[in-house]
Amino acid sequence: MGDLTIISWDDFSRLTLTEKRPYLARPEGDGMPYHTLFAQQFDRELLERLCTLANRIRFINKSKEGALYLKNVLAHKRAMLYFSQPSSRTFLSHLAACQILGITTGSVRDAATSSEFKGESHEDSIRTFSSYFDMIIMRSPEQGLAEKMAWELSNSERPVPILNAGSGKDQHPTQALLDIYTLLRSFETKGGVDGRTITFCGDLLRGRTVRSLSYLLTNFRDVKQIFVAPDALQVPDDVIGILKEKGVKYEIGSDLKAATRVSDAVYMTRIQDEWDRSKGESAKIDTSRFKFGAEELALLGKDAIIMHPLPRRDEIALCCDHDPRAMYWRQMRNGMWIRAALIASVFGFERKIMDCGY
Repeated sequence: MGDLTIISWDDFSRLTLTEKRPYLARPEGDGMPYHTLFAQQFDRELLERLCTLANRIRFINKSKEGALYLKNVLAHKRAMLYFSQPSSRTFLSHLAACQILGITTGSVRDAATSSEFKGESHEDSIRTFSSYFDMIIMRSPEQGLAEKMAWELSNSERPVPILNAGSGKDQHPTQALLDIYTLLRSFETKGGVDGRTITFCGDLLRGRTVRSLSYLLTNFRDVKQIFVAPDALQVPDDVIGILKEKGVKYEIGSDLKAATRVSDAVYMTRIQDEWDRSKGESAKIDTSRFKFGAEELALLGKDAIIMHPLPRRDEIALCCDHDPRAMYWRQMRNGMWIRAALIASVFGFERKIMDCGY
């Protein structure tokens, strides 16, 4: 679909993420993505449009009549949820988003239950799904697979959009969208996101949510980013390279308490030991100083918030859960609304929702 039909895979794969963006846009030219693969596809205008649409969907869905209206918006569409990597929140969030819009869904949540168990290639599996469905929402441990499948489908006889729900260790664009949506809602009556200080803490080396959100935050003015982690899990050089290129203020450190004192949002992450090259590799790293508990809570500003992409282990103490500054449960629910907004936009139904009478 669109410009991906006029570029070879080899040429496309050599482009930077920013250079790839025009090839992935909807052919109607409204700026929205057709394939949603990485955070670099979204500028501030698109982010604010999507968040406005998500708010509109939330409002319409409050009444029975409005909810029934939304269920007819995309009742003629079908979506395949192809999750070959374990997931509960991301899977259910996308499923709920589809249900809000009336989309019929199918799913494969384990490659062992698909023909890949028999040796079928990813390409053949995706082509099979595209025969039955109008969108493929996919999550994979394989880096770059979503991009390759987007190119393959765009150059097939039945092109359908790919929505990347997590790809290897590199990108998780819809998680970053819900994170931005949570920040915008949290600060909408307190001056907005511009000028804020955001701290990331935990496994920043392998956390794809951090990579994607860090980039999206560069769309806002004077946002400072602080990265707090053990040396072995500190934010990678390519993320810092983007911040330097865009002139974004940042700090790299290991003192969570000091960062908490000056932060408007603290974004905690768990240790991503599923990526360990050998069993128990991550357990050898001392992470005791990178946990958010009662002491950190006492240092956090009264209008600041705590975020987490979930699932968590012990990096946020249970005593934080009932504090009004703990946003991670609302953050999770926000994912359903922003993903519904994105899916509706991909199919070209943004205006139908924004202009309806509910």
